[in-house]
Amino acid sequence: MSFRKRLTISFGIIIVVPVLLFAIAFQVLGSYMAGKTGINLYSMTDAAGLISGDFMSSLFLCMILILLFTALLLTRWLEKSFFGPISVLNKGMNHIRDGNLDFILKTDEKGEIGELYQNYEEMRLRLKESQEEKLLQEKQNRELLSNISHDLKTPITSIKGYVEGLIDGVANTPEKQDKYIRTIYNKANDMDRLIDELTLYSRIDSDRVPYNFHRINVGDYFGDCVEEIGMDLESRGIELNYSNLIAPETRIIGDPEQLKRVINNIVGNSVKYLDKPHGRIMFRLLDEEDSIRVEIEDNGKGIAPRDIPYIFDRFYRTDSSRNSAKGGSGIGLSIVKKIIEDHGGYIWATSTLGEGTCMHIVLRKYQEKMEQEYEDLTY
Repeated sequence: MSFRKRLTISFGIIIVVPVLLFAIAFQVLGSYMAGKTGINLYSMTDAAGLISGDFMSSLFLCMILILLFTALLLTRWLEKSFFGPISVLNKGMNHIRDGNLDFILKTDEKGEIGELYQNYEEMRLRLKESQEEKLLQEKQNRELLSNISHDLKTPITSIKGYVEGLIDGVANTPEKQDKYIRTIYNKANDMDRLIDELTLYSRIDSDRVPYNFHRINVGDYFGDCVEEIGMDLESRGIELNYSNLIAPETRIIGDPEQLKRVINNIVGNSVKYLDKPHGRIMFRLLDEEDSIRVEIEDNGKGIAPRDIPYIFDRFYRTDSSRNSAKGGSGIGLSIVKKIIEDHGGYIWATSTLGEGTCMHIVLRKYQEKMEQEYEDLTY
């Protein structure tokens, strides 16, 4: 019931109840005095006879009792209607003040009290959600710092070791010196890639990824990517198979640099977890009417079914000990997913434990009306 209705009823009680009760009291007292004195209540001639000290005292006492009864009735009703719910609401606010966000307020009221309770519940749920997000973010930040410290410490330790070897003359041949220098260079590159990844992550976290969209010929672009990746994989003894089933004129709208980051991150993960004597990566381009699908498949360790739904979550590691040994901040695939989604596409993974993993990327084909959509994302 709304406050307006409650006030109307209160006003009615204040006016109607005393008048009604007073009329009844006057009738009863008049009848009593008429029977006692023989004076007719309704006779104008005898009306003055009623105005006696006893009658007025009795009538005054009845008025006091009527007003007290009305006040008590109204007070109890207001207490139940207003002060009771407000007291419970105040109790709930005290719980929130003390950090207890599990105190639930339930009511069947429909008016302002019901709205207050509903607003309290919405506020409590939002605060609880915010608190949970804050705790999760703090946990993720601790994990990130731990991962960063490990991932930076590992190459730094290696660099220091090889530099000390050069200083102490352990590398006493040109071949050894060249090997040490190349190792130092590779470790420095690993650190540089990690710093770039963390920089991009901070931009993604604030939705400030710098995109520069262009019309891209699918076959030419991914062919160049595969050629560039192939040289590195060949030096590692990893076989790369490439198949292009896309029409030559097929184009997409995309940021070449960010899409290359996606490919490098996925291939880098595949290489990291290849465990077969003969490593193999398959790169396929498939046509799907209004879109294209890019598949990158390896014959590595694979991913357990329980881990598949979470591999694109930030900081998620399928095997903490194994990932710790392999390195990585745990944000690579979350960056990949963000970039693909910002291109209007989507990504998912299929995997068989012990046999390998396949990443599937779907991107829309270029259409004239798509250009304006992507211009809005360019900073």
